[in-house]
Amino acid sequence: MIKSLIKKYLDECFLQGLEQGLWSDAAREVYAVEDPKFEGQGDYATNIAMVIAGKEKKATGKKMNPRQVAEQVVGLLEKNTTLFDKMEIAGPGFINFFIKESVWQSVIPAVCAAKDAFGRASEKNGKRVLVEFVSANPTGPLSVGHGRQAVLGDSIARLLEAVGYDVDREYYYNDAGRQMRVLGESTRARYLELLGLPFEFPEDGYQGDYIRDIAQSLVDTSGDGLKDEEDVTPFKEAAEKSIFKDIDGTLNRLDIRFDNYYNEHSLYENGLVDDVVASLREKGLVYEQDGAVWFKTTEFGHEKDRVIIKSSGEPTYRLPDIAYHREKFKRGYDWMVDIFGSDHIATVPDVMAGVTALGYDQSKVTVILHQFVTLMRDGQQVKMSTRKATFITVDELLDEVGTDVARFFFLMRKADSQLEFDLDLATKQSQENPVYYVQYGHARLAGIARTAGEKGADRGALDGASLSLLVEPEEQHILKAMAAYPTLVQEAALDLAPHKIVYHLQELAALFHSYYNKHRVIGDDKDLSRARLWLCESLRIVLHNGLILLGMSAPDTM
Repeated sequence: MIKSLIKKYLDECFLQGLEQGLWSDAAREVYAVEDPKFEGQGDYATNIAMVIAGKEKKATGKKMNPRQVAEQVVGLLEKNTTLFDKMEIAGPGFINFFIKESVWQSVIPAVCAAKDAFGRASEKNGKRVLVEFVSANPTGPLSVGHGRQAVLGDSIARLLEAVGYDVDREYYYNDAGRQMRVLGESTRARYLELLGLPFEFPEDGYQGDYIRDIAQSLVDTSGDGLKDEEDVTPFKEAAEKSIFKDIDGTLNRLDIRFDNYYNEHSLYENGLVDDVVASLREKGLVYEQDGAVWFKTTEFGHEKDRVIIKSSGEPTYRLPDIAYHREKFKRGYDWMVDIFGSDHIATVPDVMAGVTALGYDQSKVTVILHQFVTLMRDGQQVKMSTRKATFITVDELLDEVGTDVARFFFLMRKADSQLEFDLDLATKQSQENPVYYVQYGHARLAGIARTAGEKGADRGALDGASLSLLVEPEEQHILKAMAAYPTLVQEAALDLAPHKIVYHLQELAALFHSYYNKHRVIGDDKDLSRARLWLCESLRIVLHNGLILLGMSAPDTM
């Protein structure tokens, strides 16, 4: 909010300096407004003077003293705005900004006027984004690793929508290939076992109880009518349908919905996979060796070429993924975001090489590789094994900790950081639990408003409130943190980094709890009480908006 306003004024000053011949256009939009690294360096700082001097030397050969440039910028700003209490030039040419108290206090009316819309773009930006996430094969219930990806993808989609993008959420699933065949074989084996007939369980089959449940449903509906069925298809289809229903139920519990489901099988049915091979062959980018078909990924800077069709005739994962991404481009999206587990790290470069080989701009695709989740209980890791089905499912996790806690914990670390999910901490109903800490802040703020009403200490009209009385350091810190929220939402969305919102909510909650423990909101001074009640209401709105943005609830009581 204030940060973006400073950037706006800097942009105006830059153009004025350009018109006056103070510098060239070389540094346009390259400089930044930043938070200071140390206390006492102001509320914000900018590197504009150093960037101008550096770019000018490269572009024109003209040497400029950054501190002198900073003086010129300060002179222009003093003519343009009354936002600052003072500006200081520091170090090699940084400009530190000290914002007037009245500016911080003006944040309260802005928040209270916008309400639920505070931090959100007022209109669409005309850009279309496709966010692909989860994309788990229908071979079993969602594991906690899938859960992290589901929450990460959904939160990214929510953030992008908040800043004006038109977002489609897509689930791509592999319903073809070996894994699905093994799923069908596993189900058939359990079906025959339940009938008391001889069976041979696949060596690497799926052994979870859910396979037995699916087989039992086949016994219930078909009796022994499938006992002589050699084709694995009816068993595979029954398992896929049942498991997908289970996955959909889990996602619903997380409040996650998809706009599109795209299945791999359709790529084969519609000849799209074969068409990709033909296109690459036409460009001289595939060849045959040892009975396999190879893609010349070395043409795109890779160390070695990759097999896209095995000698058995079965495509590797790379080939349908390339075909799928080509279809994404054909659908006209401005930006495509792929969210995968870190086990995809070797495949992604090959798929991007395929996209480039087919003539598409791979810079329109952003791939996020998230690290795995380690569940911890009593300080020990909870072991997981997908094949043996001893893993903790998302449903089991939700039964234990609830949706809000699961979503918050899954977002507490950067996507590329290993996530230790502490089950003991997650189930605590105390301020040690970061989710409880934030939500309790919102509930406490809502409670203050109720208490004020009961005591007859109504906060009155906002335009009559003496907000200038909010001068305590703790109040200034809260105002600054609230003012930062809209810019932070923008940054979190463009960086595809919802953990930034989690951190900010924790900071806001900490500032409030500290403030509440030190200062009385409702006291003898009516004017001060009313100003503080409006401070609390605006903070409640920001906490509410942040929690809702992450797909969580904002309780009024706890």
